[in-house]
Amino acid sequence: MYTLKRDSYLNKIKPLIDKDIIKVLTGIRRCGKSVMLKLIMEELENKGILKSNIIYLNFDSSKFQNIKTNEELNNYITKILENKKNKVYLFFDEIQNVDGWERSINGFMLDFKCDIYITGSNSKLLSGELSTYLTGRYIEIPIYPFSFKEISQYYQENNKKKSNWEIFNEYIAYGGLPILLTLDEDNKLMYLEDLYNAILLKDVVTKYNVKNPKVLNNLMHYISLNIGHTFSGYSISKYFKNQGINVSPNTLYNYLSYCENACLIHKVKREDLVSKKVLKSKEKYYLTDHGFRQALCLCNNRDLSQVFENIVYNEMLRLGYKVTIGEIKNKEIDLICKKHDQKVYIQVTYLLDSKKTKEREFGELLKINDNFPKIVISADQFDFSQDGIKHYNIIDFLKEY
Repeated sequence: MYTLKRDSYLNKIKPLIDKDIIKVLTGIRRCGKSVMLKLIMEELENKGILKSNIIYLNFDSSKFQNIKTNEELNNYITKILENKKNKVYLFFDEIQNVDGWERSINGFMLDFKCDIYITGSNSKLLSGELSTYLTGRYIEIPIYPFSFKEISQYYQENNKKKSNWEIFNEYIAYGGLPILLTLDEDNKLMYLEDLYNAILLKDVVTKYNVKNPKVLNNLMHYISLNIGHTFSGYSISKYFKNQGINVSPNTLYNYLSYCENACLIHKVKREDLVSKKVLKSKEKYYLTDHGFRQALCLCNNRDLSQVFENIVYNEMLRLGYKVTIGEIKNKEIDLICKKHDQKVYIQVTYLLDSKKTKEREFGELLKINDNFPKIVISADQFDFSQDGIKHYNIIDFLKEY
């Protein structure tokens, strides 16, 4: 089993321990949320909290599958806590499996001396009507699959000697889901396929009563093959029609929204850098983990500019940036990354292997008239930095930025 302490997350959570606020960890299934809860529990035990005062329920487990509603959860927790005198620490894993869970959590906060941590595999976990019960009472901490830096750390801590490029090539092929570090080559792809199918069935088809799962699966193939490209529901509908499949743009948008809710994909909006307006059409979609692209299309060893862009997009999310794509004078900026008063403009490509490519990647950034950092990222090992624009080799960027 992988044994990596994810300090970047723990350092965010530690200051929140014993604060009167619910800690909400969200992210795709199997990205490491349950492990994070266990690391927090270890932290509590190290601080002298009794194990008997730490209550952990995983609603994916058969032990707790009989708890389906907030009333059943209330009864279960009230029984456990009725004789507890000291503060208790409540951990609820995959809380979205309980209908009306927000009512229960709100009630526990009011009725008991407790500190609460929850996880969920739905990006809209806190956006429903019931979430108004928790307004001002929670902080959300997104959890992502392992970064390249974390995977390198794992190999180092477990004395597995591999070069940066060997590790990076594996990362390109299979992504960063933690369990993959313990599997051999044959089983990695099988695991990714099984997990993708499980998420699609449980968190999309069943949850939203999708009438045409085949179209949904074809749509995910299309998204995976077209990472880094802007498109609309109409353009996808037209593409499907040419393939003999009639499906409306609205249906496709609904399916994309369901997959976004299931944390499979991220929708990224465009903004005009001249007018500063967010544009209402032609978004991009990125996969939460590019390993699913390999599972769906077996193509992570080609169109590497697309894979690199997906990797860099997710890396900027990990670093706490909000990301859009940019348009300036009908030309595209791959990623505009904002955090507080910081902003970074990024262009991503596989190789700067021609004069035309260099002019394209650096030239678009030169059109931006502000003093925020501008970066070009590629696999080149020669430093092409110029005109105040920093060039990074992608491995150096992922390890050092």
